[in-house]
Amino acid sequence: MRLIIDCDPGNGIAGANVDDGLALALAIAAPQISLELISTVSGNTPSEIGYSVAKSLLQKLGENIPVLRGASQGFLEPMNIWREKLDYGVDQNGLRDLWEYVAPPKQFPIVAPSASQGMGELVCRNPGEVTLVAIGPLTNVAHAMQLYPEFAKSVAEIVIMGGVFNVPGYQKDTNFGIDPEAAHLVLTSGANITLVPMDVTTQTQMLHSDLDYLSTFNNPLCKFLVDTIRPWMNYSIKTRGLEGCWIHDALTVAWLIDRTIVTSTQNYVDVVLEGADRGMTCFYEPESASFNINVSNKINPITILNTVESDRFLSMIFHYIQNY
Repeated sequence: MRLIIDCDPGNGIAGANVDDGLALALAIAAPQISLELISTVSGNTPSEIGYSVAKSLLQKLGENIPVLRGASQGFLEPMNIWREKLDYGVDQNGLRDLWEYVAPPKQFPIVAPSASQGMGELVCRNPGEVTLVAIGPLTNVAHAMQLYPEFAKSVAEIVIMGGVFNVPGYQKDTNFGIDPEAAHLVLTSGANITLVPMDVTTQTQMLHSDLDYLSTFNNPLCKFLVDTIRPWMNYSIKTRGLEGCWIHDALTVAWLIDRTIVTSTQNYVDVVLEGADRGMTCFYEPESASFNINVSNKINPITILNTVESDRFLSMIFHYIQNY
């Protein structure tokens, strides 16, 4: 399977989530996946930081996969409020020392934002052959759709980690909240889309005992994951009251490897763009939709993952990572 991953990785960055890195690791380690492009978008981390995280990981592994930096902010949403929350929450919680012994990623020269062009060209030159995993805000994907009108029908599938319907304490998720306009454009594009919302990803959890198990395998991918996930796990335990940490983004790649580990339904999904509910995920009936969808788009229902067999999911991760 030919794959692009558009992400906002934070492995090694104090206070930043590490599930993007786990998704990248699973895609790199699984032999049935050919990861042909990694692009970064501002979300969990700024796009230039995510770029260095991804490049640093690939350098550690000796992998030669193109990495392109993408959008620094969403279409309309002010980024400064989100950056304050995402970049400085670790200091507001007084927990930066959890990363005291973690080497930050090597800094790489910042390249021109070209993620949307790169993914657009790869998809449109190979119609029906390339799958896109989007595990950050959808800004890069939306830009690609604007630049390449054939993108939505040329991409084999877009698997999106984003949205939340009924998770206590979460009105909206970060990926859709940072760029609601991009999420709206992509979700209503007519592309073949699978949505992996927080409702299913919060059924997943990795524990310190899982990291202890991975640490027994002597390969650079296991070491990278153990070293960078452990401080985030401690942060998650202290700030979220969990026993470990959720591993949201990795489920997108696992779904592509084995679709039997989840249950799913289909429905029409969009994002609220105005008012107090801006950024929230919603269902709609296409016949009575109040938003303006390009009439050339064939509106398709979206596959939505509902439940996951967590034990099988973790076993899959262990199997491929330890055998890398």
